[in-house]
Amino acid sequence: MHFEILVEGISDKKALQVLVPKIIGDQNTFNIYSYRGIGRIPKNMTDPIVAKNKLLLNNLPRRLRAYGRTFSSYPNNYLTTVIIICDLDNKCLKKFRTELFSVLNSCNPKPRTRFCIAIEEGEAWLLGDISAIKKAYPKAKNNILNSYVNDSICGTWELLANAVFAGGAAKLIKRGGQATGKEKCQWAEKIAPHMDVDANKSPSFRYFRDTMRALVGMS
Repeated sequence: MHFEILVEGISDKKALQVLVPKIIGDQNTFNIYSYRGIGRIPKNMTDPIVAKNKLLLNNLPRRLRAYGRTFSSYPNNYLTTVIIICDLDNKCLKKFRTELFSVLNSCNPKPRTRFCIAIEEGEAWLLGDISAIKKAYPKAKNNILNSYVNDSICGTWELLANAVFAGGAAKLIKRGGQATGKEKCQWAEKIAPHMDVDANKSPSFRYFRDTMRALVGMS
């Protein structure tokens, strides 16, 4: 099985480059493509202008149509799947999934596609493995980490920042988005290598893991 994985940002890519091989093994292949944020699904899904902004959802209709055309030309024994990974943020999960499937259903032919939603944010998947965080950041604040409820809507990246970054989220926010993005990349690079994908407590991470493994079982 080959996977084409689309993610919102570079920190997601850095984490998944480490985690995906732990999930699917070395006998399967994958590419990961990162964007500059989530964006929004365009009202006009055939508008080529939206491709210029480098946002995941804005580009999704065009990207899925292209995958559909490409995959349809492959031999039947070459199994390929697109995995879309988005943060839920403060959106309604049911409504968001309906919107994503409307994009997929507009494609002809449709590529084999799965949508995996990180609840609330990608940092929830890191927080699903507190042991890995402690190995990466031995001085992390236990009281903050232990207060976290998996996949809760609580300001996930801010909670992780408060646990592992000197000065916490407030200091990062003052430094601006670029500094925050850089720090998130460091969390991904430091924590992901220590993560046990089979013991992760994040329900949305487990859904992603089990979805990929089920697809691998098709090959």
